[in-house]
Amino acid sequence: MSAGWRTLLLRIGDRCPEYSGSADHKEHIETCYAVISREYEHSRDAVFEFLLQCAEQLPHKIPFFGVLIGLMNLENEDFAKDIVDTTQAKLQDALHNENRDRIRILLRFLSGLMCSKVVVPNSIIETFETLLSSAATILDEETGNPSWQPRADFYVYCILASLPWGGPELFEQVPDEFERVLVGIQSYISIRRHFDDIAFSVFETDEGHSPNKKDFMEDLWERIQILSRSGWKVKSVPKPHLPFEAQLVAGKSHRLSPISCPPPNLSQTSSEILKGQEKHEADLKYPQRLRRLHIFPTNQAENMQPVDRFVVEECILDVLLFFNGCRKECAFYLVSLPVSFRYEYLMAETIFSQLLLLPNPPFRPIYYTLVIIDLCKALPGAFPSVVVGAVHVLFDRISNMDMECRTRLILWFSHHLSNFQFIWPWQEWSYVKDLPKWAPQRVFVQEVLEREIRLSYFEKIKQSIEDAAELEELLPPKAGPNFKFLSNESTENTDGHKLSKELFGMVRGKKSIRDIILWVEEHVIPTNGAEFALDVVSQTLLDIGSKSFTHLITVLERYGQIISKLCPNEEMQLLLMDEVSAYWKNSTQMTAIAIDRMMGYRLISNLAIVKWVFSPANVEQFHVSDRPWEILRNAVSKTYNRISDLRKEIQSLKKGLQVAKEVSAKAIKELEEAKSVLEIVEGQPAPAERPGRLRRLQVHADKAKTEEVTMEESLEAKGALLARALEESKELLKLLFKRFVDVLTERLPTVSADGEIPNLRAGYQNVNFAARDLETATMEIDNENGADKNSEPNGQNTKNGYSVGELEQWCLCTLGYLKSFSRQYATEIWSHIAMLDEEVFVGDIHPLIRKAAFSGLCRFTNEGLQKSRLNIQVV
Repeated sequence: MSAGWRTLLLRIGDRCPEYSGSADHKEHIETCYAVISREYEHSRDAVFEFLLQCAEQLPHKIPFFGVLIGLMNLENEDFAKDIVDTTQAKLQDALHNENRDRIRILLRFLSGLMCSKVVVPNSIIETFETLLSSAATILDEETGNPSWQPRADFYVYCILASLPWGGPELFEQVPDEFERVLVGIQSYISIRRHFDDIAFSVFETDEGHSPNKKDFMEDLWERIQILSRSGWKVKSVPKPHLPFEAQLVAGKSHRLSPISCPPPNLSQTSSEILKGQEKHEADLKYPQRLRRLHIFPTNQAENMQPVDRFVVEECILDVLLFFNGCRKECAFYLVSLPVSFRYEYLMAETIFSQLLLLPNPPFRPIYYTLVIIDLCKALPGAFPSVVVGAVHVLFDRISNMDMECRTRLILWFSHHLSNFQFIWPWQEWSYVKDLPKWAPQRVFVQEVLEREIRLSYFEKIKQSIEDAAELEELLPPKAGPNFKFLSNESTENTDGHKLSKELFGMVRGKKSIRDIILWVEEHVIPTNGAEFALDVVSQTLLDIGSKSFTHLITVLERYGQIISKLCPNEEMQLLLMDEVSAYWKNSTQMTAIAIDRMMGYRLISNLAIVKWVFSPANVEQFHVSDRPWEILRNAVSKTYNRISDLRKEIQSLKKGLQVAKEVSAKAIKELEEAKSVLEIVEGQPAPAERPGRLRRLQVHADKAKTEEVTMEESLEAKGALLARALEESKELLKLLFKRFVDVLTERLPTVSADGEIPNLRAGYQNVNFAARDLETATMEIDNENGADKNSEPNGQNTKNGYSVGELEQWCLCTLGYLKSFSRQYATEIWSHIAMLDEEVFVGDIHPLIRKAAFSGLCRFTNEGLQKSRLNIQVV
């Protein structure tokens, strides 16, 4: 029976066999309470711990757990008091450790306990007021630090998020005190700074400004105000305490001990750069949990009250949070939330908003891919059609989509289709073949097909689009090597073919690396030159390793020294990448893998990769292919992953060194103590310890000291590697931004004489597709909230042509990637921002370049700062 009560707790509120498929919450609670009461007599601690664990990890069921604790409070007040005290202690600990999810959920749990008469309502009010007071203090210039507004916003958000769960009870039981809290929240909203999320919007607008009238906090406050005006009636929050109210009221309500918030981080600087760094740090510690993405029009999606949408979104995000790694359980709980209305559309919107969340989703994108797949299987009659509709809408808006989000969507979509036999109504998109090669929708289809081939094979994907044969020309070339020295009768006698054949023979004959290097230096370079030698060697070794990824790795491990000898500088490394690109010209994947592995084996530097990506041939591909961007992303990512790994290793070594020092000190102390104990033998002092023990102690002390010295040397070596890596990263950032500035400056249209910034999207037409009667063409976007629903969606393509010129599209794509890189590596960029200001962002930089780079850092130019201040709304 011990497993039974746990299962009943986990499944409470569900339609499941444990409760005979019943949806009667009262019956569930009575059954569960009866079993737990019996179990409690034998396993008090187990029941106590598991109940708290359930409340924290199944927070959408908090009302049910609250009622159970309320019923137990009638029989055992000490148990309920211990629950309250433990929850208060956990909340206090979470506040000081900045555990955001635990703070938010424990506040909801306390509200649920209050509804079941376990907690005194005034205690909840006092907790709210403590958080409000701390939030207001943070915004104060003298006693706080406004750069840390994200923490203040988070405290107030936690209060607002708990009101749908406990607001009705507070309104009924302590109306005056509750009104005081609401007035305090309104006061806070009026003094906080409006957050403009230009850098974090999934979609761009014409002018590049945020389309949102309200930021997340302002929107949530408005939803709570609407709830207040409607008498605190919430459909999405279950109220299982109501049938038990007559019983629960007889229980003793317990007071919650006061909590305290950590003091604000005081700012010691007036420097704008340091303040920017502080704000960035605060954003990292207190990121926004959701940037709402409205995909479906309201007449197609579920019709629900504003606060109900918020509550269901929170429940969906909680399930995604706590079942990360348990995809089947995640899908089960997602489809069985205890709400009385359908929410498939909202569930899709919420999951897509997380998949496309900027700067990073909470979990790896593959997690959301698996969840969507499982939901399609769990709700076969409803969810697949919702996903199809979402894809069509997002595809219609792909022209305005952030470049990083576009890449994520391509990766997700190709992976998703691979789990459903690559079946898709491609004929609906066949018109993209007639669009210019730079049209975003055409590029999207092209990249999806290329990624599908990576996950399958060419013939399979070609067969999958047979209903839209026009799209075959968007398929990449059939993957395969393009070996320059392939033998045939007409070319066998050229020097290149002879030397390549000879090198093949040396590799097959297992000649040593030294012998091959001597052969290159004595027989190839003197006659043909170093560049020709590199041509022969790289092409031949790539061909030897062309059978598979494993073959390539083996060749690079065994013969990398030969390549390294031929590529002592960046100029030769650039030629090496040209050779890789030429050999694998029919395979974007193998080109990226080969260059990535060569960087890993230090045959190619990250600086050389940046220079190669920004070479003229690759620059011309920026707007029509992801090939150069994938290689650049890999290089920058590998650079900073190495720094991250080194920091972790140094941290581990520091802990190990501390332990080694303690062990060494203890061993030496024991040895000295043993030596100091003397006895008188024949009138002379002599060691009291036996010689054997002294020798063992000496060996132990020597070994401990050696271990300590070894740790110190390792730490010093890792520190030197980190310093070198940080210096390399600094040079990488400088070069990367310099190259972005150079290529964009050459191509961007100039600013007019009166200072008007050119609008690259001005040529876009607002033409709806006639080929498909899809209501979602009127899609509402408010990645944050409160988007202007009357604004026309720009960036729609016509069926017969694309109204943006190639140069403008190139500029839009490259600016988008610049913003993406600055956003993705903002932490590293902020640490070098002074250098970048002095050496890169100097002189008459084009305002569009500055805007893209700075918006990615959430760093406003003077113009942007003024506009942001104008956007502040006093509620």
